Amino acid sequence: MNKIFTVLFVLVISFSALADKIIASDKGFLYSGRIDFSNKNKPYLTWPGSSVKANINGNKLVLLIEDEKGENYFNVIVNGKTLYPYVLKLNKGLKKYDLSYLITSKTTEFELFKRTEGYEGGTFFHGIEVQNGYSLANPPKRASRKIAFFGDSVTSAMGNEAADNEIDKRASEKNHYLSYAAITARALNAEFHTVSRSGIGFMVSWFDFIMPDYYDQLTGVNNNDSQWDFSQWQPDVVVVNLGQNDSWLIDNEKRLKPEPTEQNIIDAYANFITTLSVKYPNAQFISVLGSMDSSKNNTWPSYVKRAIEKVEQKNNKIKVEMILFDFNGYKKHPRVQQHVTNADKLTRHIQALMNW
Repeated sequence: MNKIFTVLFVLVISFSALADKIIASDKGFLYSGRIDFSNKNKPYLTWPGSSVKANINGNKLVLLIEDEKGENYFNVIVNGKTLYPYVLKLNKGLKKYDLSYLITSKTTEFELFKRTEGYEGGTFFHGIEVQNGYSLANPPKRASRKIAFFGDSVTSAMGNEAADNEIDKRASEKNHYLSYAAITARALNAEFHTVSRSGIGFMVSWFDFIMPDYYDQLTGVNNNDSQWDFSQWQPDVVVVNLGQNDSWLIDNEKRLKPEPTEQNIIDAYANFITTLSVKYPNAQFISVLGSMDSSKNNTWPSYVKRAIEKVEQKNNKIKVEMILFDFNGYKKHPRVQQHVTNADKLTRHIQALMNW
């Protein structure tokens, strides 16, 4: 019996030694997005598009992830194979996710990319396990260009992978990687931060806070007191796509009492752009509207255009452009093909504007 116990004990020790843990603070990890590093050994990812990249050696990859609610989805992209990522549904609590079977080469680049939003909850990244005796290679290179996106469900990519004739509110069918924001950033070889929340507006939302309450948070889990340090990351371009929820809730739902005047709407939009310009004094701003029905006629585009004129009249150092994502008659959230079309339009606009 003692001999059997000894053999089993040796086997357990041997198997446990086959993997080395690499903690999240290792310099081989490249992080992108507004990420809370108050505990550097388990960074807190909340915003859509937050990501972790690394180059690993060996034939083992186990992700160590702790999710608050068990409602988040992530893409795991291996060696740039973006067309067919591994889609990871997280479980609540600290779990191990063994993806070793995805490794087919001696050195592997992987990216962990948050598909979902802050209201699906936050995620702590604890690190990875790799083959025993191996460590991370040098991290992937960080892009020098930077774009910040502020928006609502269109920017978040609500329902972009849903069937066209189905509901589009499932977390599993929300893929920020295929949002117009992420597609544009990749096309321009730019690092990007997304600050977006489905249902949010600059003047009224489907809930009790608006983007001027939300834009400066470090974490995206609802309205909270966390503070982002804007000096950490200064974008070259700031894209603001807001107004869809405002247009619906003001024109159709009559949520704001007393009902705002045209000037109230113009002033509210102008004030938010001005507020952002204080945080990003050297950025080129682009105001976008659409591609849902806020851009179906000239009413809301006119408000945005007049707001931009007001901003520039008050401070001619603030550079603001405007483009519309065309409404094609589809009455739900844009699907992937619409995001691709919108991204192409935005990419070409930024290329010309920034000489990229």
